[in-house]
Amino acid sequence: LSPLQKWAVLVLSAGSSLSCLSCLLALAVSIGLTLGTQGRALLAPCTVTNTSRECPFDPTRVYVSPLWDGDGD
Repeated sequence: LSPLQKWAVLVLSAGSSLSCLSCLLALAVSIGLTLGTQGRALLAPCTVTNTSRECPFDPTRVYVSPLWDGDGD
């Protein structure tokens, strides 16, 4: 590898590492908030009736992009 390529690999590696660290930090913060509030922060937009929770979203649903038709192509 030439010196320019070595520097490019070093810079891209450092940028990738910083990106990974920021994602890990965000994940740690969200896990900490969830555990600290015993899950109440996740369901904050929901209203509780005497029999169930009414949420503006389905917390048990897995959302998939409509651009993906699922046939594997």
